[in-house]
Amino acid sequence: MEHIGHAMPVSWAMARQATLHCLTGCAIGEVLGMVIGTALGLHNAGTVVLSVALAFVFGYALTMRGVLRAGLPFRQALGVALAADTVSIAVMEVIDNTVMLAVPGAIDAGLGTALFWLSLAGSLALAFVVTVPVNRWLMGRGKGHAVVHQYH
Repeated sequence: MEHIGHAMPVSWAMARQATLHCLTGCAIGEVLGMVIGTALGLHNAGTVVLSVALAFVFGYALTMRGVLRAGLPFRQALGVALAADTVSIAVMEVIDNTVMLAVPGAIDAGLGTALFWLSLAGSLALAFVVTVPVNRWLMGRGKGHAVVHQYH
């Protein structure tokens, strides 16, 4: 086990939980961006940019919701969310968008196809698996999701 700061060990279960929390916001934005981009017939680049932007917005928003409930002012809550989620969301976005672009025709398949939805689900699952060790490493150094734990 690694340690948060110098006091708290970081288990794989803690890293999975932090990554699942991050994946929730990331997936909401990613799916919404892919659906909107595909429905509007945006080029792949436009769909990816929209998905990434929405993933960050929803990821930060979910973290901020809890931190604001703990009583932090908005600016401070935003700082905590940026510190907690930026690396995690970035890793997830690189992985899931790479998969969506690598699977031939996935983005262009259309919302009514299994190819689109299975590729998107697979991309998010792979992003989760890759991001768990990243979050464990960050948390073990008092970074990433470790900065949020004091507000839960």
